[in-house]
Amino acid sequence: MSSCLQTIQDYGLRAIGLGERLLPREGYTLCEHFTLIGSGMIWNIYFGVLALTTGFFLATALAVGKASPNRLVRKPAEWFIFIFRGSPLFIQFFFAYFLFLSLKSVHPVFDPFTAAWLGALIVLFFNTAAYSGEIFYGALRSIPKGDIEAADAYGFSGWSKFRKITWPTMLRLAWPAYTNEAIFLFHATTLVFFSGFPAWQQRGDALYYANYFADKTFNPFVPYPILAFYFILLTLGIIAMFGLVNRRLNRHLPAERRGKLRMRMNLIR
Repeated sequence: MSSCLQTIQDYGLRAIGLGERLLPREGYTLCEHFTLIGSGMIWNIYFGVLALTTGFFLATALAVGKASPNRLVRKPAEWFIFIFRGSPLFIQFFFAYFLFLSLKSVHPVFDPFTAAWLGALIVLFFNTAAYSGEIFYGALRSIPKGDIEAADAYGFSGWSKFRKITWPTMLRLAWPAYTNEAIFLFHATTLVFFSGFPAWQQRGDALYYANYFADKTFNPFVPYPILAFYFILLTLGIIAMFGLVNRRLNRHLPAERRGKLRMRMNLIR
């Protein structure tokens, strides 16, 4: 037990540069597996939380833009969503890294963009905004006309109508699908260090360390199930938190009309 506590102390925060600089070279105990892979989850949570929270606002703007009758507003939103939903995330990481690398050679101000903490985060931000924007756009199109007519009858217009009627209704309709997008975004963070962005000083995410142990021990049946275990716990946490928001959004509905969140498989990302 004491040796495992020492391992947690040495490697618990290694993914962010705290603790032992060198990775284990022999032995590879179960405690080391759990500790290092769990340490890497810090990066997955970092990417997922920041990309999701910032992408939420861009997604709302994209949905409103795509629903706009103004062609100059609608077309850029449509193309943005099409490009980031139409191309694989892995390729987006690859091209973004080499774009930032080229810009770095032009001016050193772009140097941070070649690091995963910023460059990969920007890619995830754009990607989830595109997927979420399409979800929100579908919800906007599904708002009952009676709700809009009632808002007009009560004298709501412009920003007031959007803030008090349109936006809450859009969120209520989109929230189950948006919950699934949040789950798959966190899963997609495992691609960061396997695309173009390097893991500086072997500070990688959970999959990076799981792959390290699989390569060293030639046994993938220990690290990868541990990785899956961590992501299952993360998924349960997301469902719980988004479920609370879902109940809040539907608090005005009768109990029998409040839909429960269900995870649906996303076959293609």
